[in-house]
Amino acid sequence: MPDAKIDILLDEQIGTINPNLYGHFMEHLGACVDQGCWVGPNSKIPNTNGIRDDVAAALNKISAPVIRWPGGCFADDYHWRDGIGPESERPDRINIHWGNVIDDNHFGTHEFIEFCNRVGAKPYFSGNVGSGSPQEMRDWVEYCNFSGNSTLARERTANGSKEPFGVKYWGVGNENWGCGGNFTPEDYATEYRRFSTYLRDWGSEPNYLIACGPNGNDLDWTRRVLDKILNGFKPFVPPIHGLSAHYYCGTAGTDLVYSTDQWYELLWKAIQMEQLVVEQRELMDEYDPERKIGLVVDEWGTWHPPTPGRNSAFLWQQNTVRDALVAALTLNIFNNHADKLVMANIAQTINVLQSLLLTEADKMVKTPTYHIYDLYQPHKGAEAVQSVVECASISINIGGEYYSLPSLSCSASDTGDTLTLTIVNCSHDSPQMIEIRGLTSNFTSVLGEALHYPYGDIHSHNTFDSADNVHLKTLPETDFSSGSNVYQVSAASVTRLTFTR
Repeated sequence: MPDAKIDILLDEQIGTINPNLYGHFMEHLGACVDQGCWVGPNSKIPNTNGIRDDVAAALNKISAPVIRWPGGCFADDYHWRDGIGPESERPDRINIHWGNVIDDNHFGTHEFIEFCNRVGAKPYFSGNVGSGSPQEMRDWVEYCNFSGNSTLARERTANGSKEPFGVKYWGVGNENWGCGGNFTPEDYATEYRRFSTYLRDWGSEPNYLIACGPNGNDLDWTRRVLDKILNGFKPFVPPIHGLSAHYYCGTAGTDLVYSTDQWYELLWKAIQMEQLVVEQRELMDEYDPERKIGLVVDEWGTWHPPTPGRNSAFLWQQNTVRDALVAALTLNIFNNHADKLVMANIAQTINVLQSLLLTEADKMVKTPTYHIYDLYQPHKGAEAVQSVVECASISINIGGEYYSLPSLSCSASDTGDTLTLTIVNCSHDSPQMIEIRGLTSNFTSVLGEALHYPYGDIHSHNTFDSADNVHLKTLPETDFSSGSNVYQVSAASVTRLTFTR
């Protein structure tokens, strides 16, 4: 008897999985930028124009689709003109949000655009509403995108880029309910209306303006912001193309020290993302039934307590198999709600929070979370199809309250030639035999690949001395032509199955 069943409903398409759901986020925070992607052209660490070659190659390999920059909280105290022109003339500024360290602004607009070009990603700029002005952000858009003969366009040319950058995605502020200015929803909406008035379409394609959405699943913030933006002074309705929500599932224990109960607690917190996506989209539909305004989750991930021996303001944390399962559970949710989301950006890319890469001097290591992004690549751009899971539930105690965590999670997508099924087994110690139903006789063989690490060690992670402790492993090919449709997944695992027609 199988332990669980997955029904794949090939005729029930959800929507195309926007590759931007696999986006990333880089902030001037700790070693995310400096010593993360940027070492400067004079560094002995292999680089091209100051950008680390190993980091660029790693992100290029997973086809990073979009990267959000320069923050985060940093964005609402960032003035873009500080980061252009000769490096020797760029000012030193205090990073007031992250440790009061000095930012020399050697990594600015041009450097970030070059980094995006190196890894094949689209840039997503987060503009300064908290301490900035509409003119400052308006000028940034012109500087980046205008192809004509304006003073700002000539300045961009003089700084090395005759061709405009074509930046499409613009965040109008960040976390303006908190570090971005501590606005009320109505006050922020008023600022959004003012700023967006001046952000014109000077690029090769129209701007995609993203308003600040809620902290977690705060429906009150969303309702009041949308009501003020869309139903404010008429007949003027400002351009708004996206609304961003932030959700950190936090921690249970620490990054490396956690019990099996805490293992399950964090996985349960991760799957609360689904409620946010469903309820935020439902509310947005009341104002925007045609879904012209896209739901964006441009910060998400784990957030563990400060790592002993490191600067607590730099948010460095180790990344284990547990973090990998958090990423896989979340990406399954995004795939299964591909009709409701247009972009998501894990926090953050390098050396900060749930990072994909860790660097130290000339060393770089790919984290377990990185391998999930590699494993899930075939989903990008494919058609998400419905899948129904029948499985046991795991009862967990969080603060004296009992909650239920499904032991399995999955998502499926179809390209016409292949079907990709990604499966997360949340059980820390029990493999599961799964009956996969709904496949027609057109599907023959199945190829498997899975996260691999020392058996039973749910604390496994990669270090600079053991960089391949957690990696991807190809599984033996299985023949489905005989009618057998049962597949076993390991305990505490993430598995990708590719079915060929």
